[in-house]
Amino acid sequence: MFDSIRSHRRWLMIFLLVLVFPSFVFFGVQGYNQFVRSERAVARVAGQSITPEEFDAAQRNRLEQLRRMFGQNFDPKAFDTQAARAATLDALVAEKALAAETQRAHVIVTAERLREVIAAVPAFQQDGRFSYERYKTLLAAQGQSEQSFESGVRADLVQQTLLRAVADSAFAPRELIERLHRLAEEEREIRELRFRPDDFVRQVKIGDEQIAAYYAANRTEFETPESVRAEYAVLTLDEVAAQIVVPESELRAYYEQNQSRYGQAEQRRASHILFTVGASGSAPDKEGARKLAEQTLARLRANPGEFAKLAKELSKDPGSAANGGDLGFFGRNMMVKPFEEAVFNLKEGELSDVVETDFGFHVIRLTAIKPAQVRPFEEVRAEIEREIRRQQAQKKFAEAAETFTNTVYEQADSLQPAADKLKLKVQVIEGLTRQGVPARAGAPQVFTPRVIEALFSADSLKNRRNTEAIEVGANTLVAARVLEHRPAQLRPLEEVREQIRSRLERSEAARLAREAATKKLAELKAKPDSTGFDKPRTVSRNNPDGLPAAALKAVMQVPAEKLPAFVDAELDGGAYGVFQVVSTRMPAQVDAARREQLARAWQQTIGAGDDAAYLEALKKKYKAEILAPEMKRAAADVK
Repeated sequence: MFDSIRSHRRWLMIFLLVLVFPSFVFFGVQGYNQFVRSERAVARVAGQSITPEEFDAAQRNRLEQLRRMFGQNFDPKAFDTQAARAATLDALVAEKALAAETQRAHVIVTAERLREVIAAVPAFQQDGRFSYERYKTLLAAQGQSEQSFESGVRADLVQQTLLRAVADSAFAPRELIERLHRLAEEEREIRELRFRPDDFVRQVKIGDEQIAAYYAANRTEFETPESVRAEYAVLTLDEVAAQIVVPESELRAYYEQNQSRYGQAEQRRASHILFTVGASGSAPDKEGARKLAEQTLARLRANPGEFAKLAKELSKDPGSAANGGDLGFFGRNMMVKPFEEAVFNLKEGELSDVVETDFGFHVIRLTAIKPAQVRPFEEVRAEIEREIRRQQAQKKFAEAAETFTNTVYEQADSLQPAADKLKLKVQVIEGLTRQGVPARAGAPQVFTPRVIEALFSADSLKNRRNTEAIEVGANTLVAARVLEHRPAQLRPLEEVREQIRSRLERSEAARLAREAATKKLAELKAKPDSTGFDKPRTVSRNNPDGLPAAALKAVMQVPAEKLPAFVDAELDGGAYGVFQVVSTRMPAQVDAARREQLARAWQQTIGAGDDAAYLEALKKKYKAEILAPEMKRAAADVK
């Protein structure tokens, strides 16, 4: 068959052109590309496809967040499952559906609110106050512009606004909250008879045969764990950046070319009155809203001092109406285009004409102007040097990483050649086990499960070769080599004999205590008697008075109509208690502050459930669909 195809290639090409060309004619190249991308999509929501590249980026972001959260204890393998990937995709789909809903609902975030949120980020603060220099430096280090970062924060805030509105609207019936309060506050008077293992130790006799049997069955408990003494070298972006020297002329040239980054662009402060359309808007139709805006504008031209008053009365912007329409200071690209153009064409104190945007009709007043300002070179020199170093390091890191990777592989009997080439320090770690780095202050954070697995591989232990260069974080590579291997060793029986004896005695004494408690409970149920119990005390779910959770649960679950009654429960340290539940009552005084705190917690729990239900409803509304078969199966298994 293939010979036939080869011999008729010319006719075959003509046939394929006849099939393919019309698709470009009718749908265009863009439509054809969209078709191809759609076929590769892993999910679809709100008419848009989620590509494998988008999903991979979301998965990387999630893993990086987890890596920062768990540090050296993070194991990527634990999240390299279909269920974990399905959870990431589900979150991404929910985010896209929520974004579609915020766009439909025309939710906006004021410049003032955006500034408040960014200023509250601890990483952007210095001496407890927002530092614009620190803000710019950190964004530059991450390769982000102010505009793109603020756009992302604004999008997050818009979505949070919708979710918060849903959570805040969650309602718990008064009867339910009151019932929960009564359950939490209910007090029970109890008396306790405790059976402690220490009281039964003298009855226990542990023989040598029992000790030998336990030792044989639990040998791993008495092993000195396998460990290694190893050397390691770490290549980071900071290491590369520290070796870069930037000429003074380059620093000054960079400053001249990027002066706008070392100052603050012009900002303007404005107030507005928004007129919207609809049943709950300013007017039922568009023409009515426009007419109302024009009438208001005419009134303000006659009496500008009424602006704040009319904004409070007429504006449909919930974020600014209460403040007299004030939107605070903002720069360019922070408002929708028609609104921005109107504001930046006004003089201070001037009123705009009626401005139409997707949100409705605006009457705008410019209240203040902050001119653009540029800081002198000497003030920002160190900042520019750090930025250029990091930019150049980003470019050189790939080359350094390749050198590091090749050298530790090609000269596998030592890390020193790689360290010498890249000016790195070879460090040594003692007592590294398969479980990780010994817990101590200043312990290195680069020994991830993958690095440990490589160090303890058969080849690494036997031949003392370098491990491969392993990525342990963003722009961070590590290679290591075993210097000394200490196999696991079983401690002799004689060395651990008394340790085993004590453990077996304790276990047997706890068993006797449990049996005694069970026997006593049976006797008390047959013939109630308070002899031997301690003094009465009061416990509640709010105030357990030291009772372990299992014991408190047993005491509180006895039906009130069956009191007095007896129950038993396991206590801490292997002890067992028999409890006489004497009576139940409600407290004489109510702790109003605690009630309010609990009510808020329950309301938040209900709100979180409503948020989850809302996101599920949005996914249905915007026809969310998982397309990748393996993801669809994993998502079904999770649910």
